[in-house]
Amino acid sequence: MPEQQAAFRALLDLANRTRRSAKGLPAQLDIKPHWSGVGFSLLGKRFVAPMGEVSEMLEVPGYTHLPNVRSWVKGVANVRGRLLPLFDMADFFGDQLSGQRKLRRVLVLETAGLYSGLMVDQVFGMQHFPVDTFQQNVGNLPESIMPFVDGSYPSGPFQWSVFNPATLALDPRFADAAMA
Repeated sequence: MPEQQAAFRALLDLANRTRRSAKGLPAQLDIKPHWSGVGFSLLGKRFVAPMGEVSEMLEVPGYTHLPNVRSWVKGVANVRGRLLPLFDMADFFGDQLSGQRKLRRVLVLETAGLYSGLMVDQVFGMQHFPVDTFQQNVGNLPESIMPFVDGSYPSGPFQWSVFNPATLALDPRFADAAMA
């Protein structure tokens, strides 16, 4: 029996030393909630779209032009058996896509019953911002895009404007893609 007690005391001593040298968990106050989105550039500015509204990012696929549509409607692409309408967002806002053609990407949105592909200059992937850094100020953006921006997050040298695809989907100009 003394051997069992000695073994038990040794284990108890080991457990006590382990507890004394263990570091505590970080305080709950140190954990800051973050907002996440997909970063992209358009019109020479940086934007971020909510994660839940961007279903995927693609290289610009081959597409078929459509007759009698606005210039910003580039056409329709077959993406895994689904027809994806492609929209040139720079053209929609009265400008043109810039940068290298090979960097251009399509943000695929499935929001408000709308399945569409938005062509942008470049995609930067997931971006994360502490929620307490959100600002109503959106900086120097073209007037045409202002109704689709909800605020911004500063991050380093950049200000990321929060682009709202749901607002775009409800815009009558966007919904009326046919030529009059």
